[in-house]
Amino acid sequence: MLDRGMLFTYATARSADSAKRATEALHITAPVVLYNGGLIYNFHERKVLRAVLFPNDVAEYVLSVLQNYAVNPFVYSAIDRKERVSWIMGAESEGMKRYLSYRTEDKRLFPVSSNDRLLEGQPFYYKCIGPFEQLARVWNILKYDSRMICIFHQETYHQDFWMEISPRTATKANAATFLKEYFNCDRLVCFGDSSNDSDMFDVCEEKYAVMNADDWLKAKSTSVIGYCEEDGVAKWLEANSGF
Repeated sequence: MLDRGMLFTYATARSADSAKRATEALHITAPVVLYNGGLIYNFHERKVLRAVLFPNDVAEYVLSVLQNYAVNPFVYSAIDRKERVSWIMGAESEGMKRYLSYRTEDKRLFPVSSNDRLLEGQPFYYKCIGPFEQLARVWNILKYDSRMICIFHQETYHQDFWMEISPRTATKANAATFLKEYFNCDRLVCFGDSSNDSDMFDVCEEKYAVMNADDWLKAKSTSVIGYCEEDGVAKWLEANSGF
């Protein structure tokens, strides 16, 4: 369907490298949405269309709150047009150690020993991995701050909880709206399964939750389609896209 002209892309919390590995067989040429809307990037043209960065004072505030509760975050920053993922070495949670063990060849990783190095460049995203009780205390503070968006959820394949913190305007909804205007589209159709898809559902004319999605997301959807593991999205597109 893509080779016949379907305008299709994806929105994910993943980084560029991680997303590309997971989707390279699709040969997508449209810009993609990364970091839950923090970055819109065109792999085909190697071009950034939109990036949402933390102001310095907000980046420093987020770090201070996290460290007050002994949360050691991964800080994603843009430095000289390259991406860096930094954290304080030696204070990793068990979840962080597991996360790092899967990424031993990741050239973005840059462990540091001080806050000055941690906030080098232009921070745009924080990822925290740890036990529920610890992260929940921080989430109950940051979720009310109008300068940021804070997503808190359990990791899909382990007992760890994740908290992802981005500038307020770095949302899938804003990114989807940007692309709709960029391509001068009349209609947006989206698919999702979890909490970080909720705001995107709010701006799309049609929205479909896969069968394994959270129940409250299903309630927001136009309809519920098949399971991810059974190619529910691909089957829906084949049956309904007209390609």
